[in-house]
Amino acid sequence: MERPPVRIAIAGALGRMGRHMADAVLADARLALAARFHRPGSVGDGLVSRDEALGLADVVIDFTTPAASAELASVCARRGGPALVIGSTGFDAGELADIADAARTVAIVRSGSFSLGLNMLVGLVGQAARALGPDDWDAEIFEAHHRHKVDAPSGTALMLGQAVADGRGVELDTVARRVRDGVTGARPAGEIGFAVVRGGSMVGEHSVSFCAEGETVTVSHSAGDRIMFARGAIAAALWVAARAPGEYDMRGVLGFGTV
Repeated sequence: MERPPVRIAIAGALGRMGRHMADAVLADARLALAARFHRPGSVGDGLVSRDEALGLADVVIDFTTPAASAELASVCARRGGPALVIGSTGFDAGELADIADAARTVAIVRSGSFSLGLNMLVGLVGQAARALGPDDWDAEIFEAHHRHKVDAPSGTALMLGQAVADGRGVELDTVARRVRDGVTGARPAGEIGFAVVRGGSMVGEHSVSFCAEGETVTVSHSAGDRIMFARGAIAAALWVAARAPGEYDMRGVLGFGTV
């Protein structure tokens, strides 16, 4: 017997990713676009209220803001559903705690990137970090995004930094260098550096370099169109719709496991 389509609600429906997501859902026979909602008070363009949208959906896809995503997760948990796919980045500790708490009641996929290629890059970076030790190899993460992106480093860059840290068995916060300015002194062994560019309409560029005396190894990923994030979010929505409560990431969705 053919399964009914998974009913999707789109949060932040008037944003760039919200519009991309709606188009992608409408084009996929496995899904049904059940509802679209935006900020409280937003009307027209087929929008409904958040409460109405949650009542119509099996999964909400949310690429909005950290505060809005954390609040939405808490609301879904109080209702007992629907499941969530969260693509917002730049969360603070309190917002992450709210999402983790909500995941005790509902299934949530949260990722700094929903790109298949990028998540493959994360796995490769973790393997490289295990092989190229911090005493001889400096790790530096570069990322570039469009001028409208509000958080830095990007959630994807932080995923890559976490992959390096996990591969080396250290806590990222203890070795991360997010800013360099002025006379910083020699680079300490084991530091994981971040370099950030914002400008124009760049969708996303990420690379990780491991630098030793006399040689450098660089692995990278380039995003050409936001449709790749929509494809990944759809895969996550199909996967999480029947999943038990918990907080999952995109590598889990794709069967890559953890770094």
